[in-house]
Amino acid sequence: MSEKPIYVTQPYLPPLEEFVPYLQEIWNNKTLTNGGPMHQQLERALCDYLGVEHVALFNNGTIALLTALQALRVTGEVITTPYSFVATAHSLLWNGIKPVFADIDPQTLNLDPSKIEAAITSHTTAIMPVHCYGNPCDVDAIQRIADNYNLRVIYDAAHAFGVKDAGGSVLRHGDLSVLSFHATKVFNTFEGGAIICPDAKTKKRIDQLKNFGFVDEVTVVAPGINGKMSEVNAAFGLLQLKHIDCAMTRRREVDAFYREQLKSVRGVSLVEEVGQVVANYSYFPLLVEADYPLSRDGLYHALKDSNIFARRYFYPLISDFPMYRGMQSAQRDNLPVAAMVSDKVLCLPIYPALEDAELQAVVAVIQRAQGGAR
Repeated sequence: MSEKPIYVTQPYLPPLEEFVPYLQEIWNNKTLTNGGPMHQQLERALCDYLGVEHVALFNNGTIALLTALQALRVTGEVITTPYSFVATAHSLLWNGIKPVFADIDPQTLNLDPSKIEAAITSHTTAIMPVHCYGNPCDVDAIQRIADNYNLRVIYDAAHAFGVKDAGGSVLRHGDLSVLSFHATKVFNTFEGGAIICPDAKTKKRIDQLKNFGFVDEVTVVAPGINGKMSEVNAAFGLLQLKHIDCAMTRRREVDAFYREQLKSVRGVSLVEEVGQVVANYSYFPLLVEADYPLSRDGLYHALKDSNIFARRYFYPLISDFPMYRGMQSAQRDNLPVAAMVSDKVLCLPIYPALEDAELQAVVAVIQRAQGGAR
């Protein structure tokens, strides 16, 4: 058993003394929110780092999703994936939009383009795919469908910070892409999020919506929300950017260790990277197959008994939760691949501070079920 708990993730925290000068600057200028200097610096820095034109910062990724839908005036029905964190579909319900679930691709675990077209009705106005685990969606196929049916595309890119495909940042695809900077993410600002905007006009509308709909001091033009990122969060993001490449290098090393140690374990299927030119190693999912000696839940509990806390991301499916399961598109016979993957998936611990001995402890539990290391 591991002496200390090994969790599925742990936030990267730069040296505390490096954060103090940022706080001192905030204390000196006495600006805490409302688009202050730290906020503006972080937006510019993220544009440079991510290779995008416009970034609108938010207090969290969920509010960013809500606002993205409002910015594009999405109504009616939106086709999305059941294999994601609940915020993806919740953002639709909060806007009075009906989620319509379509199945996922068995390799990428992203929304399967071949299933999207059959789900389109006269009420469909948009598609909301997720770059699951940072694997890029089949963006070209999705865009062709959107163009054919005059649909908007909003990418939930919560897992895709820094990910690039052959053409550059995956965040450039669709009408909008939405990031999360939650503490569990590769890049975090304690809490936070962002919308990647294609042009200055769209960013201006989004900036108004995240500030209650204010255009100027006395004019409100839309029922906006308070989605502004604070100066403290923005300052932490600026510091994090100085360390992000080092953090992702260690994540890559953890990923490589798992792949080498587990590649010959019978009954364990590793989810392969698909479509990345640059990956961010945000998660390490594997599938526990029928010929492994333990069930997925059996392995989950064996790890837990060793003080290792893996997670079943994503189980249950969004479509299995009470507020969704009555929908016709949520029925499991409509989502066979998603249901199968959800019942098999287990995400192993991955974060920069993981020590080699801790990684070996994780692998040892998985190998032990087969009677020892291979």
